[in-house]
Amino acid sequence: MKLREIRENRGIKASVLAAKMAVDVTTITRWETGARVPDVNTALRLAGILNCSVDELLRDDTNPTPPQPLEA
Repeated sequence: MKLREIRENRGIKASVLAAKMAVDVTTITRWETGARVPDVNTALRLAGILNCSVDELLRDDTNPTPPQPLEA
């Protein structure tokens, strides 16, 4: 998850994002470290606040293996 990178690029402190999301700052930290993953609705809210797409927010660019198409 690129939450921390996006948040920092926008100049938003974790405490400010936590307040806007109505969660504890430790929740933000857990999302940023990958200890927890926000649910879909929360990811949509995060993307809206950070002015980015959910895909951008959740994409893991550290995994070099591209996703494989599902077989029919």
